[in-house]
Amino acid sequence: MINEKIEKALNAQLNKEFFSSYLYLSMSSYFESKNLTGMSAWMKIQANEEHLHAMKFYAYIIQKGGRAILGAIEAPANNWKSALDAFEETYTHEKFITASIDGLVNLSLEVKDHATNNFLQWFVTEQVEEEANVTKIIDDLKMIGENSYGIFMLDRELGTRQPAPPSPAAA
Repeated sequence: MINEKIEKALNAQLNKEFFSSYLYLSMSSYFESKNLTGMSAWMKIQANEEHLHAMKFYAYIIQKGGRAILGAIEAPANNWKSALDAFEETYTHEKFITASIDGLVNLSLEVKDHATNNFLQWFVTEQVEEEANVTKIIDDLKMIGENSYGIFMLDRELGTRQPAPPSPAAA
């Protein structure tokens, strides 16, 4: 049976992951409206990944004998000053999610829930990758500045992103 504190904290994370999906889908729409279809596609894939992350939490809570509780999802922002502004918000949000995952790990250690700690290690690794990917894009956008050809080329590059293959834990 799942520890009550862990169940509550995992449900909070479940809803944060759904918000992440919603935020990135909003960014995808923003990029689409700016004719940055590669960045839009990148964000759409990111939104789908975040949805899968939420579903991993959902499945784990159920598997441990708990109940997944879906809360209200706050409306995300829908406009940004630039591509750089949107990706900087993405990075800030990913750091927030990393801190939240770290808090879950600390809680799992505090209550000696080794199974949950093991489950969370995938997310710890995933957050390192998420932050690194967004940092690279931000660095590229800063280097490009307002150069429209550079933005065009980066947009094309980001449009080549392929969805990650589904993991068995997401099912």
